[in-house]
Amino acid sequence: MIPIGDDNSDRHRTPYINYLLIAAIILVCVLYQRMGANVDFTMGYSAVPAEILSGKDLISDPQQYRDQITGDIFTVPGLTPGPFPIWLTLITSMFMHGGWAHLGGNLLYLWIFGDNLENRLGHGRYFAFYMITGIIASLAHVFTTVVLKQDALIPSLGASGAISGVLGGYIRLFPTRRVTVLVFWFFISVPAIVVLGFWILLQIFSSVGSFGGMETGSVAYAAHIGGFIAGLLLIGIFTPARAEATERRQVRW
Repeated sequence: MIPIGDDNSDRHRTPYINYLLIAAIILVCVLYQRMGANVDFTMGYSAVPAEILSGKDLISDPQQYRDQITGDIFTVPGLTPGPFPIWLTLITSMFMHGGWAHLGGNLLYLWIFGDNLENRLGHGRYFAFYMITGIIASLAHVFTTVVLKQDALIPSLGASGAISGVLGGYIRLFPTRRVTVLVFWFFISVPAIVVLGFWILLQIFSSVGSFGGMETGSVAYAAHIGGFIAGLLLIGIFTPARAEATERRQVRW
């Protein structure tokens, strides 16, 4: 079930922040990461649980890991110098990706669902909501890495956590909004709660076998789930009072 678009008939704001976020993500991936060719930048500015916990910028040698699901062995380059303070990687990692598929999938969801949220929240509130839920998502990944005693030197990167926050906010504000999806070779229109409900269930079920981990070797499901829950819970704080009152009249929970 791949989302293609949603109902934007009530949009009255041009989603400048959403456009700027998409542009910034593309620029970082192309100009700085060089789509993975600049390994030093990628390994220095990704979020590393051990660095977040210690507050220290760590340097390490390349390491080999075995994927818990497929059994494949992959090599993770060593950690390189990052920003100061190193906690800034909680933000820089949100603009980095592991490849074209990773980048395209994230931007598709942000393009479809982010504009509606910005229209409801306003530009400033939407930007703050996006950044805060993204940081919480990264911290959820760090927390899970510690609890499950996984390798804290494996970096994490991607906008997935922040976009998950957008999806959490969207499903609370627009549960019945129609979303066009591609199912096999057919285009159908379904309520947002079906599309995004299916998405979060997929994250939860997938996390059973691979919880935490690096998105270039496996998916950081903790960040997805943590970001989604953060968005679901925090959207009420960021929604203007008038818009929230209107939404309560339109939707009964």
